[in-house]
Amino acid sequence: MSFLEKPVPGRLLLDDTVPLNAVIETSQNLQSHTVIRRYSDFDVLNSNLMVCGITLPLPPKKLIGNMDREFIAERQRGLQAYLDTITQQPLLSSSLPVKKFLDPNNYSANYTEIALQQVSMFFRSDPKWEVLEPLRDIGWRIRKKYFLVKNKEQLKERYLLSWVDLGPDKFLSDKDLQSAMKLLTSLSTPYLCPLLFSSTSESSALLIRPFSERGSLRDHICKMKPRESYLKKYCNPKKSQGLELSHIKLYGRQILEGLKLLHDGGIFFGHLHASNIIVDDDVCQFVDVENGMLGVPSVLRPAFTQFRKINTTESIDVFCFGHLLYEMTYGRPPDSIPVDQYPAVPYTAVGVYIHTQTNFICTCTLYRQILFSDVQLQHSEKLQIKVPSRLKEALKTAKESLEKRLQEEQRVIHQHRRLTRAQSHHGSEEERKRRKILARKVENKNSPPTCPSSPTPPSTTGMSGCLSTVCPHICLLKCLSSLICYNVCPLSVSLSSHLSLFMFLCCLSVHFCLGKYWADCVTPLCGESMLLSSLSMFYTD
Repeated sequence: MSFLEKPVPGRLLLDDTVPLNAVIETSQNLQSHTVIRRYSDFDVLNSNLMVCGITLPLPPKKLIGNMDREFIAERQRGLQAYLDTITQQPLLSSSLPVKKFLDPNNYSANYTEIALQQVSMFFRSDPKWEVLEPLRDIGWRIRKKYFLVKNKEQLKERYLLSWVDLGPDKFLSDKDLQSAMKLLTSLSTPYLCPLLFSSTSESSALLIRPFSERGSLRDHICKMKPRESYLKKYCNPKKSQGLELSHIKLYGRQILEGLKLLHDGGIFFGHLHASNIIVDDDVCQFVDVENGMLGVPSVLRPAFTQFRKINTTESIDVFCFGHLLYEMTYGRPPDSIPVDQYPAVPYTAVGVYIHTQTNFICTCTLYRQILFSDVQLQHSEKLQIKVPSRLKEALKTAKESLEKRLQEEQRVIHQHRRLTRAQSHHGSEEERKRRKILARKVENKNSPPTCPSSPTPPSTTGMSGCLSTVCPHICLLKCLSSLICYNVCPLSVSLSSHLSLFMFLCCLSVHFCLGKYWADCVTPLCGESMLLSSLSMFYTD
């Protein structure tokens, strides 16, 4: 579950895009076995992931001497390296075997069985449809299952039926969601794959659309068949290759026209990637346009939550387009966001543009004007989606709620980074040594002279004290710190407005006036934790 979500009765809030990390903390002996997770559990997990084509560093088995302390420590390090390799691979870390291994409490359900039950109920109410075969694991989404079906009235045609759970970003009411799905099934535009049928319930949705035997744009890039497992297709493709420049420009312009069509109609998407684009007769079509309305999070959400500039649904789509442009050019998605190093540029026009948009933050209009202005489209007429006014207002409200959730999560991540950076600096070995040296200097400077003939220093009382000899601002600092410490209850959860101002002035005095004396003079007065929390705001990204 996203750490920002609060459980709401009767609603699924689990965000499957939240990355999982695993740290092996210790081991235990139980009935002559070393357990936290048995080695056999790791072995089963490794067997399930072998289809990905990536060599995973699972330590080998050992039958004799496997209870030695040295061996247990070495085995623990090896298993930790194995888990680190998995969690650093986005497709592997988001797969069901890994999720079930690391978080069995939230991923123990049999989603295929649940989907089959829902689909069977649908076929009993509409007998003209018939299941031909389940398409297992062709998509990365855990709570989405696919079936190849046919219509008994059109025996030669094949259709793709998908069943998906509603997600944590579902902010439309049930009535408005049904209206939105009805709108999508009625659309007929060249850049949107037609949705033939849709049915929604309180917790899930069932959809039917044409099945493309050629697969998605990513299948074309990776030279893979669409019915194979996505781990086999996309984790480590051997024959992936970027597109020709003419195709990059043609597909890119068509995709931008599709995004503009959705934005003008007030429909938020957020799920643009190569697997959600199919190409038919050199025309790109979006699939899964309904994902934003169903509330399922984007596959790129872990990436764009790191950038506070990407805080609207439009900027999310532009970010996703830059990500897609990179994949069409180089034949694979970028290894990290933002991109630190670029491979050799196959096409100067595209390469220069990608280099200037390191974080893929731009506007659709700028993309169209600079890179795709010379592309001629087959459909020259102006396209538009007519959305009823009531539904448009509901979509606008849902869009604002989605953006609010994203911005709140970005704010928490940003604050956590700043506090972590401040704590890391304060706790570093170099900083500790520097504080010790300064403390000795202050102690020697403020100690009374030992020579009997030396005049006795005048006594000081009140808040000025001996610290005033170090810096003229110490008196002010001590006064402010004492005022804060003696007037704020330790159990209070917030400062009043005037005390907040005093704390701010105190931090300014510490950071800019006292410089090196802050740790030795202020920490004993108002506490290290309070100072760290306040000083963290000076450490920005």
